[in-house]
Amino acid sequence: MSTTIQPETILRELADLWISLGKESDPNQASGVLRACAMTLITLVEESEDTSDVWSVMAALMPEHPSRAIVIRFRPSAERALSSRVFSQCWMPFGQRRQICCEQIEITASDASLPDLPPVILPLAVADLPVVLWCRAARLFGLKGFQQLAAIANKVVLHSGAFGGPADILGRLDELTRSGRILADVAWTRLTRWRELIAQIFENRSYLAQLGAVRRVRIGFGGATPSSSAYYLAAWVLDCLDSAGANASLIWGPGEKVPEGELARVELTTSDSGGLQVAITVTGDAERVCADVRVNVLVSRTVFAPDNDYTLLRQELSIPGRDPVFEKALGRAARMAATEKS
Repeated sequence: MSTTIQPETILRELADLWISLGKESDPNQASGVLRACAMTLITLVEESEDTSDVWSVMAALMPEHPSRAIVIRFRPSAERALSSRVFSQCWMPFGQRRQICCEQIEITASDASLPDLPPVILPLAVADLPVVLWCRAARLFGLKGFQQLAAIANKVVLHSGAFGGPADILGRLDELTRSGRILADVAWTRLTRWRELIAQIFENRSYLAQLGAVRRVRIGFGGATPSSSAYYLAAWVLDCLDSAGANASLIWGPGEKVPEGELARVELTTSDSGGLQVAITVTGDAERVCADVRVNVLVSRTVFAPDNDYTLLRQELSIPGRDPVFEKALGRAARMAATEKS
């Protein structure tokens, strides 16, 4: 493995790749091969991780979010080392006879080489298109030089749930957001189905009229302490209640029979025993997650949409700029976590 790689070499290899793809296409098809690219998507992973899973996610995303995909595999090493290879991901839309292809670059690097990567990656980013960086490993976020690499991206996506204690990471993310960095947290993205379900309940005007009377919010979760997802949901619910004029207190409900860090239950109740009582409880398993919804005496069940890297990243790639709802919830969640830690 060499100690450096030249972006000009990689770009030349990409050009040769397109020439090769053009020659392999059916000469009887005038349309040939179509090159598609809407962004540059950079993914950081540990070298020990099975990259086939990562490339599977990339392949699933390409039809909706065609990208120049760059996967950087990091090896914990103090010796500087870099290597690269290029290839393509192609698909044929249903009912058409023309292939659509996207470029893919895989770089293997040592931790010590992280400061060398920005001048390599910057020329590889497609000009005048967004750059999104997806950091899959918490360890990489803490490496010296990570922020210089992240500065190339318009948006950085990570998962705060992988960082351990939520107080420190939420505080760090809030600081970065306030400094102008555009961030996305998968722990927040996973709450979309919860937030949609709660919002649907209050589409009922009768229930909406009682929202300002809610006095207690109870959130149940797996494990001994709230996860970042629990803080995010609590912050969002309390923000909504504040907007409705409610003065609600928050009660945590640890010890639920769900995996550590997962949400189990949300309750919203008024002080009046005959008032509004809303409860959402998760049931099922990893294959099929359901939510039992009770509003006063009415009970229903809904199936949550699938939750995986593809569905979560697809949501975030659909939000090119800032997400003010997320940033507001992040700020409140960070303050809540810091207060409870102290």
